Amino acid sequence: MLRQFKELLQRLFPERQVHLRTNGRVSFIKLSQAAQITCALLFVVALGWVSFTTSRFVFHDYIISSKDSQIANARMAYKSLLGEVSEYQKKFTSVTRDIEENRGLMLGLIEQNTSFQQSLKTAKSRLGDAEAEREKVIATSEYLKNQLNDTESAMRAATSAGQSLKKNLDAVEVDLQAALSERNQALFKSNQMQRNIEELETRLAGMQETERDAVQRLTSGTVNFIESMQKVVQLTGLKVDKLLGAEGSSPIGQGGPFIAAVPDALPAGQLKADLNVLDGYLQRSEALQVVMRKLPLASPLSAYRITSTYGKRRDPINKKWATHYGLDLGAPFKSVVYSTAPGTVTFVGWNDNYGKMVEVDHGAGIKTRYAHLHKALVGIGQKVNFRDQLGQVGNTGRSTGSHLHYEVIFKGKPRNPSMFIRAGRHVFKD
Repeated sequence: MLRQFKELLQRLFPERQVHLRTNGRVSFIKLSQAAQITCALLFVVALGWVSFTTSRFVFHDYIISSKDSQIANARMAYKSLLGEVSEYQKKFTSVTRDIEENRGLMLGLIEQNTSFQQSLKTAKSRLGDAEAEREKVIATSEYLKNQLNDTESAMRAATSAGQSLKKNLDAVEVDLQAALSERNQALFKSNQMQRNIEELETRLAGMQETERDAVQRLTSGTVNFIESMQKVVQLTGLKVDKLLGAEGSSPIGQGGPFIAAVPDALPAGQLKADLNVLDGYLQRSEALQVVMRKLPLASPLSAYRITSTYGKRRDPINKKWATHYGLDLGAPFKSVVYSTAPGTVTFVGWNDNYGKMVEVDHGAGIKTRYAHLHKALVGIGQKVNFRDQLGQVGNTGRSTGSHLHYEVIFKGKPRNPSMFIRAGRHVFKD
């Protein structure tokens, strides 16, 4: 493009010479390409300036007349606005005068209302006092009537009671004999029931002790199982509580001081307390088992050799120091790559320097990556189980030979895969 532009300038402005002849002497003036371009530019600028000034001169009178028309219209609008303001001022004065007149009338009505309210309060007070006196008189009259009726009823009842008292004494004596007989029978049954209760309490104590031993053995076994699972998690380099929190097994929004449960005084109270403790351990055991099934504790290859470890290393291509966030496992070309834990395939395809790659989400914030593959054997969204085939070892991407680049990621941060494989050996050994 630049070359074509130079050729165009050369054709339009070639180097020229102007010859001058004076008194038989010939001389010439040399006009270079730069001088010709400068003269052409000056001519174009001068021509543009003349055109601009001419147009401004021609349209100057039209612009002035347009502005004068706009000023005349603005003056007419201003005069009209002054007239409207004058009208509004007159209306405002009239409204103000009406308000003053209404204010005087309202003050008079307020004074009359105040006087009327005071008279009404006085009348209500007198009426209330008279009503209270009338109610007191009515209440006193009713009370005296009730007293008289009660006295008459008591006299009639006393007469009737005296007549029936003799008859009741004979019946009471018979009932008393029957009550004594029933009491003796109740005492005998009570003693028998007391012996049965003592025997049942003895049997219950024995059963409770047996159950407590069984619960304590189960609790001890559960604690040992929990400790073994926590040891495996610790071998991977992860924090147990963070792993459970990522899975959602730890309740959020709880807290407070720890106060051990005290057994109540009811039967089997200690057994209930032991069962509550066991229930807590069982819940933690179940939560740990759930996350343990999601930990990638196996090797992705059946046979391999470690060609590059996790961490700082010299780059195999440019020989500079770099950080290696995975584990390189050397293996024969097209060796089968297996899933190291159950999960869901979230990525299959080419990923820059990783080459062909498969990524599996195992849940609880844990993912694994399998890179430099020759071929992928799964699709995105596919559910995979432990040791399902994911692909074949290859040499794609930034690679110097046939191997598998294996990564373990927890909550978006890379972890050392060797620690997970070492922890898996501990599990499978047990």
